[in-house]
Amino acid sequence: MVSRVIPVEPFDLVIFGGTGDLARRKILPGLFRRFCAGQIQGDVRIIGAARAEMDTEGYRQFAAEAIAEFNQGHDCDHGEDQPASLKAFLAMLHYVVLDALGDEGWPKLKDLTRPGRIRAYYFSVAPRLFGPLAEKLHDIGMVDDKARIVVEKPFGRDLQSAKELNRAIATHFSEEQIYRIDHYLGKETVQNLMAIRFGNLLFEPLWNSQYIDHIQITVAEVVGIGTRGDYYDRAGAMRDMMQNHLMQLLCLIAMEPPAKFKPEAGRDEKLKVIRALDPVAPEDVVRGQYEGNGERPGYVHQVGNRDTKTESYVALRARVSNWRWAGTPFYLRTGKRLRERTSEIAVVFKDAPHSIFDEDSGRHSNILTIKLQPNEGIELGVTIKEPGPGGMRLVDVPLDMSFAEALGPEEADFPDAYERLIMDVIRGNQTLFMRGDEVEAAWAWTDAIIEGWKDRGEAPLTYATGSSGPDDALMLMHRDGRRWREIKA
Repeated sequence: MVSRVIPVEPFDLVIFGGTGDLARRKILPGLFRRFCAGQIQGDVRIIGAARAEMDTEGYRQFAAEAIAEFNQGHDCDHGEDQPASLKAFLAMLHYVVLDALGDEGWPKLKDLTRPGRIRAYYFSVAPRLFGPLAEKLHDIGMVDDKARIVVEKPFGRDLQSAKELNRAIATHFSEEQIYRIDHYLGKETVQNLMAIRFGNLLFEPLWNSQYIDHIQITVAEVVGIGTRGDYYDRAGAMRDMMQNHLMQLLCLIAMEPPAKFKPEAGRDEKLKVIRALDPVAPEDVVRGQYEGNGERPGYVHQVGNRDTKTESYVALRARVSNWRWAGTPFYLRTGKRLRERTSEIAVVFKDAPHSIFDEDSGRHSNILTIKLQPNEGIELGVTIKEPGPGGMRLVDVPLDMSFAEALGPEEADFPDAYERLIMDVIRGNQTLFMRGDEVEAAWAWTDAIIEGWKDRGEAPLTYATGSSGPDDALMLMHRDGRRWREIKA
C-alpha cells in the first residue's frame, strides 16, 4: 500500500523567528520532507524573518545545515555535495532582516509576498509579539481573505493573558484565519484516536463509564529543562504541558461523536469536555521537582533559584461530569527527568462482572494502549489461557500493532507532526488546531489549580532523576485501588 500525496496550492510562507530553534529543528526540515514527498510544488516562497544579520544565501546555508542535522535518513536523493532536490528546495528560500516592533525590513517583506495567493505567517516568536505582528501585517496591507497566521504555544500564561492575546489577534484576523498549533495533535496515533473510536463498532459501544474503569494519560521525558530555565521557571509543567498537550489528549478520548468530521464540529465537542471538567481537589494533584544525581544537576541548580516553587512534574485525577463519564476518573501525569521517554494513553476496562474460573486464576482486565512516542502504535491487552498443562491459568498478552510492522516501512515513515500541521494550514483545514474559546476554557480550569497552590503556599515534592516521579503520585492511585502503568519505552 502506497500513500497518496496530494500537492497543496502554491503559497508564500513567512516564518517570523526564522533563525530560531523551532525553525531549525522542525519547520525547515519538515518543509523539506514535504517537498521531497511531492506535496510542495510550483512557485513557492518560504521567507525567514528575524533580527539576525544575514542575507538570503546565508539563510539557505543555515537551512541546509539544519536539514543535514535533523533530517537524517530522509534524503530525497543521494548525489554529490548537494542533491538536486535540496538545491531546488533551497531556491525557494528567502530572508529578511526584520524588526518586529519597528519599521526595518517590512517593505522588503511585503514585496516578497504576493497578494492573491495563500499567504501563511508563522509566529515562531514570544507571545508578546503576537499582537504587534498581527497589527503590522494588517497596517501594511499584507492581510486578505487568503492570509492566515500560525500561533505557537504558549498561548498566554493564564486566562486573562489568553483573552488579551485573542483580542489582539482577532482585531486583524478572523477566527477562520487563526491556527493555534499544538504539535501533539499532528501525531499519527493521536489522529487515529478518531478512527479507533468512531470507525470501529468494536469500541464505541464500550466507550463509557459502564465498561471503562479508568483512563491514564502519561507524557514522560528523560530530559531536564536544559537551556529553557528562564521560561520554564515561569511556566512549569502545568502551564507547559498539562494545559495544552494533555488537555487535548483528554478531549479526544472523552468527547462525544461529532455530527461530521469537520473542524467546527470536532472543536465544539472538545469544548464541551473541558467545560464538563470538575474542579480538582487539592488532594487529587501532586507536584514534583527533580533532584540532581551527581552527573546531572537538579532543577533548582538549573534555574538558579533556591526558593523556586515551580513544578517539573505534575499528576492529577480529573473527572468529567457528564452522562458518558460519570464515575470514571482520568489520571494525567507529565514530568521531566523520568525513567523513560514515553507518551501513551491507556484505556483500562473493568473486570468481567463474574469469573467462572478459580480464584487462583487471578483477576484480569483488558487495556487498550495508544502509544504516541517513541514508537507510535496501538496495543490491546487480552486474557488467554497460559499454554501448558496444570489447569486453567490465565495470563494477559498484548495484541500489538506498531505502524512500522503492520503497514510496512513505506507507510510507517509518515509525516512528522509539524509537517502535517503546516500542510493543513496551507489547505485551510483547522481540524487539528485549537479554537479561541477552547484555549480560554482550558486556562479557566488550569488557573484554579495554580491559584490553589499559590494560596496554600505549597512547594513541590522532590523526586530522583530517573524515577517515576514523587511517591505521593503513586498514592494518588493506590488509595483508589489502582496503580500507574510502568513508565517504559
